[in-house]
Amino acid sequence: MRFLTRRLVMPNDLNYAHSLFGGRLLQWIDEEAAIYAICQLETNCLVTKHIGAITFESPAMQGDIVEFGLATKAVGKTSITVSCLVRNKATKKSICLADDIVFVKLDPSSRLPVAHGKTLESLAEQTAQAFAENGI
Repeated sequence: MRFLTRRLVMPNDLNYAHSLFGGRLLQWIDEEAAIYAICQLETNCLVTKHIGAITFESPAMQGDIVEFGLATKAVGKTSITVSCLVRNKATKKSICLADDIVFVKLDPSSRLPVAHGKTLESLAEQTAQAFAENGI
C-alpha cells in the first residue's frame, strides 16, 4: 500500500470530544479513494457504488497530519475496488481502515455503467511504469 496524500486535522474537523469527526474522515476517504480510482482508470466519470467495512481504530487530534494509503483490491468489467488505510503521519498508528470501496465507470451521456478496459495486471504495470518515470 502506498501512502499518497496527507491532510492536516484542523479545528473545523473536530467532534464534540475534540478528535477528528468520523463523518469528515469518511468524506476525505471517499474523495481520496475517488482520486486514486480516477488516476487508475484514467477517467473522471466514476461514481462511488459501495463502501464496505469501516473500522475506526484510533483517534486523530487537532494538529495531527493524517495520511491516506490506497491500494487496488480488484478490477471488474466496469468497476474498481479500492482499500484505504488512514494513519497518523508521525506515529504511523492506524486511524481507520475503509475496505471494499467500489467505484463504477459511467458513460457521460447515458449515466449507465460502461467497461473501462483495465485489468488488475495492467493497472499494476501502469503504476510501476509511472513510479519508474518519476524516480519513485
